[in-house]
Amino acid sequence: MIKADIIDKVARNADITKVKAVVAVEAVLDAMKASMQRGERIELRGFGVFQVKPRKKGIGRNPRTGREVLIPPGKTIRFKPGKNLRNL
Repeated sequence: MIKADIIDKVARNADITKVKAVVAVEAVLDAMKASMQRGERIELRGFGVFQVKPRKKGIGRNPRTGREVLIPPGKTIRFKPGKNLRNL
């Protein structure tokens, strides 16, 4: 399923025009992006939790040359499915 499929489903289920569904879906995704950029946790009951977690620095290896490469520390997004989603 891609974003266009989600927009079509929202338009059908909410009985609204596709243009309004695009606005609604974009607003939800923008709010989620902004929240994650601030490092906040997003909890959607029955669906799951999105959380920004720190990633440690490490050492990787270039598969072509075999040389070690330093991987800088950063942040990553983790998703933990909710109980209802896991039981599907």
